[in-house]
Amino acid sequence: MPTHRGISDIEGVSLHMDAAPGRGQCCHNQAMLTVTVPDTDLVERLSDLTDRVEFVQWDLLSALPPDVAARVSVVQIGHYWGDPARWHRLPEAANLRYVLLPSAGFEHALPHLPSGVTLCNGRGVHSAGTAELAMMLILASQRGLIDAIDAQREGRWLNPELASLADRRVLIVGAGSLAEALAARLRPFEVELTMVGRTARDGVHGIDELPVLLAQTDVVVLTVPYSPDTHHLLDAAALAALPDGALVVNVARGRVVDTDALLAELTSGRLRAGLDVTDPEPLPSDHPLWRAPNTIITAHQGGNSNATYPRVAALLRRQLEHLLADEPLENVVAVG
Repeated sequence: MPTHRGISDIEGVSLHMDAAPGRGQCCHNQAMLTVTVPDTDLVERLSDLTDRVEFVQWDLLSALPPDVAARVSVVQIGHYWGDPARWHRLPEAANLRYVLLPSAGFEHALPHLPSGVTLCNGRGVHSAGTAELAMMLILASQRGLIDAIDAQREGRWLNPELASLADRRVLIVGAGSLAEALAARLRPFEVELTMVGRTARDGVHGIDELPVLLAQTDVVVLTVPYSPDTHHLLDAAALAALPDGALVVNVARGRVVDTDALLAELTSGRLRAGLDVTDPEPLPSDHPLWRAPNTIITAHQGGNSNATYPRVAALLRRQLEHLLADEPLENVVAVG
């Protein structure tokens, strides 16, 4: 693999560095910031920082050479690195201070965070892409797209009267960056929009109002992070509160919804669903949710687009510039 100025390439236990002047130090004899990255794409996007930042390519599976491990203070986690095997070598970086995630969700990282290390999530990185996918699930469900595609393949003219999105009562459960991105995309569709957050504030209802709000909702979209507080937030009682024919869209985490309770509502035909996340995940091929009526399932595709990489790079740039300026980091979610 080619090396880059300011990047070390880790393959197994071997270290390949170029002979750039001032290796490990800035030209003014100021110690460089040593950061591990999952691939060379980030280095290429941040190449203007290599006079101040030493980038080390690390997959977190192979051991870092001891001299490199001693310098590393920041680890950028790769896209979809949720496997625990990716995390067990973090303590080898004895001077590690920050772990940076590309995802908004961070519950998978908490059990592996070394003591004293600050965890930052990727809030905002996937908001646009996931909001796009939520819109797709809503529109495809409302306008019968799946039935239309099936009819097209059969050469069958299908012309039903369907529910519009216009004038529907849409409830977004969550009030973070994803919820804001989705709300911005929904407003031009002339919906009646309501947002719910953990606590009430201007323009946002509190989570304690959810039972009443669900009873007045045509489309509910889940955008909340997963935590013990949001586990089965939509349980059997909450789902029962929804009017007949309501659409449940989940682009949050599968465990925010009680799968058995949702499946019962879908099987009866009372509710509809658009799901980008499920519980369990990946969904086994024999799981009855695959065959539930009025249900569209995508395989956790919300942030899986080529818009991800420049956005991860932009956030990493801001974080590194904060560190170089001795400023607080963005998106701090936990300290080990």
